[in-house]
Amino acid sequence: MPITPETILSLSQKFMESRIFLTAAELDLFSLLAKGPLTSSEVADRLKITQRGAAILLDALVPMGLLQKQDGRYVCPAEVAELLSKDSPGSMMPMILLSAGGWRRWSELTEIVRHGATRAWPELYDIDPSEYATFVRAMHVIAYRMAPAIVAAINPGGARRLLDIGGALGAYTQAFLEAAPELCATLFDLPRVIQIARERFTGTDLARRITFVAGDFYRDELPADHDLALLSAIIHQNSSEQNLELYRKVYRALRPGGRLVIRDHVMSADHTLPAGGAFFAVNMLVATVGGSTYSFDEIRRSLEEAGFARISLLQSGERMDGLVEAFKP
Repeated sequence: MPITPETILSLSQKFMESRIFLTAAELDLFSLLAKGPLTSSEVADRLKITQRGAAILLDALVPMGLLQKQDGRYVCPAEVAELLSKDSPGSMMPMILLSAGGWRRWSELTEIVRHGATRAWPELYDIDPSEYATFVRAMHVIAYRMAPAIVAAINPGGARRLLDIGGALGAYTQAFLEAAPELCATLFDLPRVIQIARERFTGTDLARRITFVAGDFYRDELPADHDLALLSAIIHQNSSEQNLELYRKVYRALRPGGRLVIRDHVMSADHTLPAGGAFFAVNMLVATVGGSTYSFDEIRRSLEEAGFARISLLQSGERMDGLVEAFKP
């Protein structure tokens, strides 16, 4: 980005479009307009909001490309409705609402940089179960879209028993089982998450190949006797010390010769690339006590200390699709 007075001013105002969009999402505006065009007065009546606020918000969404305005009525384009209506099977609204929660946490960034974080993200979700459910569904939306390509890059090969650690609603478990017909999986996550995951797979052909195990990888040992383990989007929420302890648990859960694959942001040595990983580290600063994003060398050193060998970077990426593999001797 060229550094000029205009670009600096633009940088200070980037929050405006984001806040407009997040407010529309929190009001569930796109679900309403996905059902048909409405005037600003009709939107205000349906959503129980002010007519002035509705008109100004709706007009601002038009130049952003999220709505169209035709003869005084606002139209939600089909491609927008597909992604942002809660009624759409491919809705990204859980992730968007998670970002809306992030807005509140990020507003405290200056004080957190000054004084440090005082509470961790999981504690916030424990307080508000509905927000925790939003978090789990948001992660599933992302995982479901990414999983097939990630599994192809990993290549389960001759593995027969997968351990999906913190596997949420089973997007990666599903992708592995569909890619490898001989594979069985253990899906491990917190009790309330496992309950939702079990319901999701009930009645499917994959259900008989999945063992659902409830537990907490911070407190409990992991189920043993696996030859492939996946840590997907887990290590960034932990401190280095927490990750070392987790790697040791994974080591104990693997058979000799078993493989661990980590999916996460894998940073450059100076922690500035990929840009998305540098920004996500700030998210971990505001949302956790010790989380961050890590370079390959940092990950490798911790894995070696846990006993792993033959550690390599399978792929780097911009979208939290970096892959690191390691083997239990």
